[in-house]
Amino acid sequence: MKALTIIVLGLLLSMTQTFAQKGVEDGSKYGHGEDSIRCLKNLSLYTELVKQDRFEEAHPYWEITFNECPLSTRRIYTDGVKIMNHMLKNADDDAKKEEYYQELMSVYDKRMKYFGDHPRYGIPYIKGMKAIDMLEFKKNDPEVRKDAFQLLTESVEKGGKSTQPAVLAVYMTTTVAMFKDDEVDAEKVVNNYTTITDLLNQQIANPKMAKYKKMLEDLSGKIEDLFARSGAADCNTLDKIFSPQLEEHKDDLDWLKRVSRLLARELCEDMELLYKVSEYLHQIEPSSSSAYGLARMYLKSGDTDRAIEFYQEAIDLVEDEEQKSEYYYQLGLVHLAQENYVSTRTNALKAIEFNPDWGQPYILIGKAYAASANSIGDDEFTHKTAYWAAVDKFIRAKSVDPEVAEEANELIGLYSRHFPAKDMIFFQGLEVGGSYTVGGWIGERTSVRSK
Repeated sequence: MKALTIIVLGLLLSMTQTFAQKGVEDGSKYGHGEDSIRCLKNLSLYTELVKQDRFEEAHPYWEITFNECPLSTRRIYTDGVKIMNHMLKNADDDAKKEEYYQELMSVYDKRMKYFGDHPRYGIPYIKGMKAIDMLEFKKNDPEVRKDAFQLLTESVEKGGKSTQPAVLAVYMTTTVAMFKDDEVDAEKVVNNYTTITDLLNQQIANPKMAKYKKMLEDLSGKIEDLFARSGAADCNTLDKIFSPQLEEHKDDLDWLKRVSRLLARELCEDMELLYKVSEYLHQIEPSSSSAYGLARMYLKSGDTDRAIEFYQEAIDLVEDEEQKSEYYYQLGLVHLAQENYVSTRTNALKAIEFNPDWGQPYILIGKAYAASANSIGDDEFTHKTAYWAAVDKFIRAKSVDPEVAEEANELIGLYSRHFPAKDMIFFQGLEVGGSYTVGGWIGERTSVRSK
């Protein structure tokens, strides 16, 4: 009987211990016995408070659930991020902020431990989200930024085309920020940009992501702008990165388009890479950037007529108005070199139409007027009137675009010395300050001035 009593007591003790085990101790969702009741009770309490955005009240109940039954539901971690974000943003001293920050980090770490095998929101996703919050609350801490950057790298490498767009965006902004602080090199920026863009393009092309297509396209555009303004996208770096990849990607339309666009944006016009990319791209699908590349190629080789054809094709195909203005301006320069002054002005005026605040096209017209002076009229006086019209354009250039003021002032000083003398004006029956129409192809109204 005594032996039986001992056995029964042992079983009871064992059962009590089992019932007392928490979920965190035995790997169950809620624990056992009273602990399971405690877990469910606190889970219910904090959940209701979170629904009402009463995060501070929810915090103690959530902590019990988080610490004692971490396997109960993935919601513990999504709600935990909300709660800890609120607590961090409303903490009134640094010690509390640090405490809450560390608790927030543990939310992500525990989620990886207990729910890291989730098919959609697994470890790559969690690492990306953790990195975003690290940068949100400690963006000025160099060590935290490095750790966050590593997490972002791992998130993107493992997540692939399933990587959250927010993670891709933060990965790019962090890469550029670290480049500007000399923590990564230009090649890293280019490689990360290429990776991020490829993944975004896959998401854009995915029919399941159709409702997010516009958002993804906007994000892709912003990332390209960020990369272009980063300072990493200089011609030498682009050549170093993309030239070795060219033959492998000569039939890859997306790759060729991206490289061509970057080269054109950086005006890498004397590079063999641009010529080859443009040829391959134009064979597959004619575009403004490929036409521009071919125009520059033919111009450099001396085939001006073919260059003009491709400039016009680039203009016809480009949608961006500033880029269209740039192409018109460059075409005007080609015509100026050919002494085709009428076409020079026509293209410069088109450049102004698409970018009214740009002064260079006005300077181009002024140079065309000055260069054609000897063809205006049939005497010295009428030749000199062309300089009045030219100076008008230089004055206009600096009035719309302060960045060209220095060049415009130099040209005004240069060509003002070619104005007719006062006695020459007098013998023409004119007065300084009076109105005058310049003849020939210029045909513009101006004011009489003397040197």
